[in-house]
Amino acid sequence: MAIGEICNREVVILGRNESALDAARLMRQHHVGDVLVVEERTGRKEPVGIVTDRDLVVEIMAPGLGPAAITVGDIMGGELVTVRENTGVFEAIQYMRSKGVRRLPVVDAHNGLVGILALDDLLELLSEELLAISKLVKLEQQKEARSRR
Repeated sequence: MAIGEICNREVVILGRNESALDAARLMRQHHVGDVLVVEERTGRKEPVGIVTDRDLVVEIMAPGLGPAAITVGDIMGGELVTVRENTGVFEAIQYMRSKGVRRLPVVDAHNGLVGILALDDLLELLSEELLAISKLVKLEQQKEARSRR
């Protein structure tokens, strides 16, 4: 299964020059833990950074800075890790683990934003698959038990 099939396509986005306060308000309004920072390039939105709720706490609140004066461009991470929409689920999991990230922006072949994949999304998918497998195993055990009678 490709990541593009399961990623969340409703991504909360901001421009690099928006304030950290705007980011915090959007996170609260949409009940998410991150906003993607995008730039408009040749008619498509391309992800250039990500700001998480943790970034807001560590970079702004802890040092006592004013969130209205700091832009998301000031606090977003350096290198953004993305994944192509046709990447397989297990390949994406391995990539997230190797890069030490919990969220992956999903992009098309031209680096345009398609969606975002969070670790929570993968855990939900995998738990559903494991549940289906366990039901199958139980069904097979019941069939075998009936055939022994």
